[in-house]
Amino acid sequence: MFPLPPEDRTLSPYTGWTRAHWEAVADGLLAAVEPYRSADGAVINLPGRESWSRCDGLEGYARAFLLAAFRVAGGGPEELLAPYARGLESGPGVWQPIEDRTQPMVEAASIALSLWLTRERLWDRLAPATRERVAAYLAEALRHEPVDNNWWLFPAMVGGFLSAAGLHAEEADAAVARGLARIEPWYAGDGWYADGDNRSFDHYNGWAMHLYPALLAHLSGQGSPGPRLRRFLESYALTFDQDGGMLYQGRSLTYRFASATSLFAGALLGSTPLSPGQTRRVASGVLRRFLDAGALSAEGLLTLGWHGPHEPSLQSYSGSASPYWASKAFLGLLLPAGHPVWTAPEEPGPTGLAALPGPGLVVQNTGEVARLFNHGSQHHPGDPLYDRYAYSTRTAPTTRVPDNHFGLVRPDGTVTERGTITPRGAGSAGDLAWAASAGDGVESLSVIRGAVEVRVHRVAPGSPVRQTGWALVASAGPAAGPGARVLDGDGLVSELVAMRGYSRAYVADDPEGSAFGAPARVPVLEGVAEDGWAVGAAVLGDGSTGVPSAAVTADVITLTWPDGTRHAFPVREPGGDTA
Repeated sequence: MFPLPPEDRTLSPYTGWTRAHWEAVADGLLAAVEPYRSADGAVINLPGRESWSRCDGLEGYARAFLLAAFRVAGGGPEELLAPYARGLESGPGVWQPIEDRTQPMVEAASIALSLWLTRERLWDRLAPATRERVAAYLAEALRHEPVDNNWWLFPAMVGGFLSAAGLHAEEADAAVARGLARIEPWYAGDGWYADGDNRSFDHYNGWAMHLYPALLAHLSGQGSPGPRLRRFLESYALTFDQDGGMLYQGRSLTYRFASATSLFAGALLGSTPLSPGQTRRVASGVLRRFLDAGALSAEGLLTLGWHGPHEPSLQSYSGSASPYWASKAFLGLLLPAGHPVWTAPEEPGPTGLAALPGPGLVVQNTGEVARLFNHGSQHHPGDPLYDRYAYSTRTAPTTRVPDNHFGLVRPDGTVTERGTITPRGAGSAGDLAWAASAGDGVESLSVIRGAVEVRVHRVAPGSPVRQTGWALVASAGPAAGPGARVLDGDGLVSELVAMRGYSRAYVADDPEGSAFGAPARVPVLEGVAEDGWAVGAAVLGDGSTGVPSAAVTADVITLTWPDGTRHAFPVREPGGDTA
């Protein structure tokens, strides 16, 4: 990795990192891509796999340009813009055209945002003919159809810049209004948007759905993000653990520390529940965690993967320049050096529990690990990045032996998928939270207290069932009474304890492992749900809360915890009408 300043454990007692570290990382990333720039400056062709869009050179230019723009707009040296200014001369004649639902529309938004951020230092100094050609290229984003999800915000971002520059103003303003109006029905509540006309709740909330409206408001000086960004950060900030771990859930995870973008956006717009010291502590923790864990190649390039190269973390649209979406995290440099986010001492990140009825999620942070319990997010049925019952910052989905899954066992030994997820609600009471949903032939309830999650499922009586727990890169631990236990090299415990409807507990090996390494080991419970109830407790971390006892009466399950606390929950029969 490139040289970094000395740690400052007085100002930053948790990460040691300051604004100077962010500047040094930005400079190092920018320098590392320069050997791959074309002679005319308009494309950056990084080594590695080609994406389905086949415009990876444009993607490399646009995403690195955004990093340079944040750096310069935040007080960095203007000469960082020189190669990007040179690329603008020939770019409109070299870049792939913007057409309906094509990748150049995405990259046009980054170029437009970069030009807006550095307008006085770059755009206003370009020759009039160059400005005209670039504006004409970008304006095509206003005239073509985006993918019906967060992509509506890309023409909006282009429109915001062109309107500010006094170019194509009528079309530009219409694109802004159209984009903001299109995402409005996707707001589910609790600060969370679905990424399209579906129930896909993921990191696109932070690095797209909230980010672009926030930047439009900030750069145009018109309007404000309202209370939604603050509301979002109340739960989203809980998805980062004390070691800088980011939640492994949803698509485009190779964007890595782009997950910190909305934390800085909240500080920039004064719409955050976090203190300045918390904001920097969480954001710096994420950036440092990925760099320490091997996200960079020997040449200083961001790799395609998670901690290091990892093919299962990618999608068909992932190409060699895709990871540079992480440039968005450097939005924090727009906060001046004297801003409290950079000058206040680091504070511990937030911990706690949040039930989110809108998206159908529960988020919990114990410090050691952050977990998301999923009873409402789905991209398309069968996608392991969305279909699991739970995700965390210390684990990732396994595929050979699916983790955190419940299903009916078929005669051939295979297990049914979760199917289409129908949310049944979410809520909290004191130190406990719950969420419920229906799948194919299953009604499910998660009850979370401390490190213990009670997983309740109702199926047709007499159904063979299988439940899996958290997958760890570890050696199998000893059987723990009625359950199965795994311990990883850092002392993290994954345990699955049978409570009702299970008769066998064991640990299964998944040789392909997860994004955290291979092989992985997964606790498993199996049995026959004679009365239609299958109940188990999944533990990740310190299980000192203890596993409760369970009693069933008609359509209600009552949990009694070791400290005497008791909670009752209705769970309907599959296909039934019980409330």
